[in-house]
Amino acid sequence: MSIGNSPEDERPFEDVSEEARPSVGRALQQARIAAGMTVEDVSSATRVRTAIVRAIEADDFTPCGGDVYARGHIRSLAKAVHLDPAPLLEQYEAVSGGRPAPTPAAPMFEAERIRPERRGPNWTAAMVAAIVVVVGFVGFTAFKDGDTGARVAEGPTPTAGETSSPEPKNSKPAEPKPEPSDSAIAAAPQDKVTVQVSAANGRSWISAKDHNGRMLFDGLLNKGETKTFQDSTKINLILGDAGAIQLYVNGKKIEDQFQPGAVERLTYTKGDPQAG
Repeated sequence: MSIGNSPEDERPFEDVSEEARPSVGRALQQARIAAGMTVEDVSSATRVRTAIVRAIEADDFTPCGGDVYARGHIRSLAKAVHLDPAPLLEQYEAVSGGRPAPTPAAPMFEAERIRPERRGPNWTAAMVAAIVVVVGFVGFTAFKDGDTGARVAEGPTPTAGETSSPEPKNSKPAEPKPEPSDSAIAAAPQDKVTVQVSAANGRSWISAKDHNGRMLFDGLLNKGETKTFQDSTKINLILGDAGAIQLYVNGKKIEDQFQPGAVERLTYTKGDPQAG
C-alpha cells in the first residue's frame, strides 16, 4: 500500500494556455484593429454583413446560422485581417464541440432518384428535340464560320509555314506590365483614372477598390514595391501607413505630406487628381 499523491494528483493543470489565449472573436478583432481596418472595411472585403462581423468579434456565432456557416465566416474574416484561419478554426471546433458531421448525400440526390417515372416513350417530344438539335447545330455552324471570318479580319494567325508577315517586335512599345513605370503612368488614357501606389519609404498595408466597390488589392506592400490600379470612373484607396507611400494619379505626383503611421482614405477620379 503506497502513501502519497497518486499519479492522477500529479498531473499538471490543464487549459492554462487556453485561458491565456484570446478567443476566436477577440483574436479577429485585434488583428482587424492592427491592420487599420473598420468593421465596414472587413464586411465589404468579405461580403459578410456588419452585424455578423460584430457578433463574431463578440464570440456570438448564433447569427451565422450554423457551424458550417460560422466556419466559413471565420475563414473569410481571418484572411481579410491577415491571420492564418487554421488555428482559429481548431479553436472554434474545440469550443463548439468539434467539426460538424457531414450532411448525408442521400437527401441531396433524392429528387434525382425519384425523377424517372414508368411511362411510355414520348415520341412527339423526341422528334421535337431532334429537330431543335439539328436547327441549333446548323445555326451554330453558320455563326462559327462568321465568327472565324471576323477574327481573321481583326488579326490573322499565321500557319506553321507562313513567314511573309512576321509581327514586328520593336516597332511598337512593349505591352504595359502589371506595374508600369512613371513614364507609363504619365501616358495613362484621359478617359480613365490611373493610380500608382509605391512603398517608397517603407512597407504599408493598402486596400484599393473600383467604382463598384470591387476589391482590386488588399494586402501588404513591401518597401520598393509598386502597384497600379485603373478604373473608368474612380479608385478608392485606404493606406495603412500613408507616410510610407508615394502616389502618382493620372500621371501626376501627389505632393500631400502624409504623416508616418497615419491611416488615409482617398478617392481619385479622372482628370486633374483631387483626393476625396
